[in-house]
Formats: sequence, structure tokens, C-alpha cells
Amino acid sequence: MHKVYLSLGSNIGDPVSYLDKAVDILKNTQDIHKLKVSSYYQTDPVGYLDQDVFVNISVYLETDLSPYELLEVCQGIEETLKRVRVIRWGPRTIDVDIILFDDIKMTDDKLTIPHPRMHERAFVLVPMFELDDQLMIEDKSIEELMTSVDTSGVRKL
Repeated sequence: MHKVYLSLGSNIGDPVSYLDKAVDILKNTQDIHKLKVSSYYQTDPVGYLDQDVFVNISVYLETDLSPYELLEVCQGIEETLKRVRVIRWGPRTIDVDIILFDDIKMTDDKLTIPHPRMHERAFVLVPMFELDDQLMIEDKSIEELMTSVDTSGVRKL
């Protein structure tokens, strides 16, 4: 059974509803088990700043799916919830990213694990810390990683 962390975010329409729908799809996906969902966090935008605040969560799950099969599930959720990619880091109904998948390290045109910018993003680290404050990521504790980012733009709802 593979151990996986996902990061989900939304800032269009009713973000909490989009996140709830995405979690429901994950819960009802064959070969995904033991879902654990963080609290909801309101987060300031990163990269492209001229947009509404986001709501972000982290999801821990266990799965029999391969990384590519899980990527298909994540992209299917984005398609189902009408994600449109217009502006990089711009507004979206839903974003579902694979952050960690066991201890796998891989990079290709379709998928990079661990997520390459997770170390810089408080909106990823804070919800993951809530799920497992003892989590180790590439020989660093999640607590240590959080000390290197500004968490002031991440507020629990």
C-alpha cells in the first residue's frame, strides 16, 4: 500500500464546495483507502497575486494505484470540476497536486515527485504538518521545513 500526500486548492466560486467535491471523488475511487483530510486553510495567492485568496487542504491517503494512475485520478478530478488553465498559478476551481508518494523520487515530462516547489509553499506545508507533525521529507522534518517559509499568509478556517 503506497502512502501519499496530496495538496488541493481552490479560489473560484465556493472553494470549500469544490474541495469537498474533490475529496468525495477521492473517497469513492477504487484502490484509494484511509483518507485523512486536514482542516481548511485560507491562503494568500503565490506567484500571480491579482486574484482572490485560496482555500487549501492536504489529504493523506493509501493506495494501490501507481503514481501515473493516481495522476490520472487527480487530473480527472480537475476535469470533472471544470478546471481551466489560463494563467500560470492563476485562479482555479480546483488544483490537485501529488506532493509525496512513498519515498519515490522521479522526474519526467508528466510527473515530478516529490513536488518540486513544496519546500517553498506554506500553503502545502502547514496542512501537511497538521496531518503528521513527525513527517520526514528528504531527511528533513516537516517542522524544520516550515521554519524556512513565511506562514503568515496561511490561516485556519
